[in-house]
Amino acid sequence: MFCMEDLVPSDHLLRKIEKALDFSFIYPLVEDKYSQDNGRPSLDPVVLIKMAMIQYLFGIRSMRQTVKDIEVNAAYRWFLGMDFSDNVPHFTTFGKNYQRRFARTDLFERIFAHILERCMSYGYVKEGVMFVDATHIKASANRNKKVKAEVLRESREYERELQEEINRDRESHDKKPFDNDDDSPPEIKTITQSTTDPDCGMFVKGEHERQFAYMISTGCDKNGFVIGYDVCAGNVHDCMSFGKLYEKLKEYDPCLMVMDAGYKTTAILRKLILDGVIPLMPRVDPKTGKGFFYKNEYVYDEMNDWYICPANKTLPYSTTNREGYREYKSKGCICEKCPFLKKCTLSKNHVKVITRHVWHDYWELAEDFRLSLGMKEVYRQRKETIERVFADAKEKHGMRYTQLRGLPRVKAEAGLRFACMNLKKMANWAWDNPLLSRFQRFFLVSIDFLHSKMLRSVSA
Repeated sequence: MFCMEDLVPSDHLLRKIEKALDFSFIYPLVEDKYSQDNGRPSLDPVVLIKMAMIQYLFGIRSMRQTVKDIEVNAAYRWFLGMDFSDNVPHFTTFGKNYQRRFARTDLFERIFAHILERCMSYGYVKEGVMFVDATHIKASANRNKKVKAEVLRESREYERELQEEINRDRESHDKKPFDNDDDSPPEIKTITQSTTDPDCGMFVKGEHERQFAYMISTGCDKNGFVIGYDVCAGNVHDCMSFGKLYEKLKEYDPCLMVMDAGYKTTAILRKLILDGVIPLMPRVDPKTGKGFFYKNEYVYDEMNDWYICPANKTLPYSTTNREGYREYKSKGCICEKCPFLKKCTLSKNHVKVITRHVWHDYWELAEDFRLSLGMKEVYRQRKETIERVFADAKEKHGMRYTQLRGLPRVKAEAGLRFACMNLKKMANWAWDNPLLSRFQRFFLVSIDFLHSKMLRSVSA
């Protein structure tokens, strides 16, 4: 004689999770995906989701291996509500249910959102300061099975605002504005596309290593709870994928956003500052050839709108190009006699050109934030927050590669994996501080009661 309760240790992770979260919230999310009056009885959707959670919680490499482990693991069976005499579902059950019911839905995003709200209700998520970064995961695609494909170049989301700013700047300098390019044909670019999984992209890991991959952009708080994520092809730059992630993070009202140098563009800085968010990014060294003057050695005179070179000569404004850069040019007849010519330019006409973006003021404002008191200590927390999230996801939860193909499936996998990571952290913290958790739950119930009472009084 034995009892399943006696076979599971009292401090097992699954016990903590079962106590911290009521999984019945899944039923309303999938109610419209199941038929109520015909067909044979289906597998309990909670059991189905829990099977996938077991895989991501313990970093099991596949659903096939997960089912094998459930067959012999008492804790897994207890978590699923199964006895040793119950048959474990076939490993293809989850995949078939995804194809027939969950594909092209936001089920896994809603599961992630519900668990995040639960973490916030415990008071564990610290809003305000957010840490943002991106990482690559290897796609399930042979890098030798590829073709060259022509695709449309994605337009930048700030393109229209930039063009309007460029034309205003040109008009202020008595220049003719550029024509509207709405009627121009779309730009075409050539990419290396996988024939196995066309949604992934070729990622260059080093000088001699390339592989097909997906990129996951993620934002977390200072406690390491994932707040938002987005998935795209691996050949997309960090700054290009930031827009969709930022729309999700903006819902939680950030006041400070910490990112690495890959996101340091004038467009991102402008967007954050206009929304009242302080961007904290590292210093970016100018890309200058060896033996030449650095750009910061040319002083910008804002009153006269020109640059002053190390030889104390002026570089007046020339024009504003279509990319949004103002060009300041020297006079070749003066520069050819300058003793610093070889440290300044190698152009044949001896003309030095310095560019300055029309939104460069936001860059300088971001530099002031970076040099503010205490910002260096905040930036150092990246290694303890977002970098730790990626390290745990890859080492403990199997995120180094994916066995799924197609962007929707990889995105669903990422959402469920991050949900499991948040759930694991929340369950461990709530288990270690049970009295605090009870007080928080009592406080939240009291707030809900007072809120509903106030609404009833207002309606009356």
